[in-house]
Amino acid sequence: MGSEGSSGPVVVPRNFRLLEELERGEKGIGDGTVSYGMDDADDIYMRSWTGTIIGPPNTVHEGRIYQLKLFCDTDYPDKPPTVRFQTRINMTCVNQETGLVDPSLFPMLGNWEREHTMEDILVSLKREMSTPQNRRLYQPHEGNEDQRVEQKGLSVRCVIM
Repeated sequence: MGSEGSSGPVVVPRNFRLLEELERGEKGIGDGTVSYGMDDADDIYMRSWTGTIIGPPNTVHEGRIYQLKLFCDTDYPDKPPTVRFQTRINMTCVNQETGLVDPSLFPMLGNWEREHTMEDILVSLKREMSTPQNRRLYQPHEGNEDQRVEQKGLSVRCVIM
């Protein structure tokens, strides 16, 4: 052995890190109110991801399902992914026109550390929904035609009976 402590922490290569995150995302996270996975299974660079957050209880977000896109460029995890809400949402850290999460207003992205994960981002966004400045903000109507969802020839419908 003899090499212990001779160098700094081991840096896990990008693809291994993303494979670990994919495996964790496929297994499910915590109470099931946050999930994520690959957007395009054919993307060999593993850049495009989707996330889902079910709004926290006792807020205006309760019971709402929010879809997000996470884009991990080639410098991930050294740099944070770009995070964009596909579903319209009113939050202090989200650009209302584009759905982009503003790193200057969302500390998880603004103070990014290599150890952070996509799971951490989604859990932190869910926690942000419960903060005093976001928990009661007026929200766009659910199911409106203005959702920022990219169509891929599929129509998703949810019917509650």
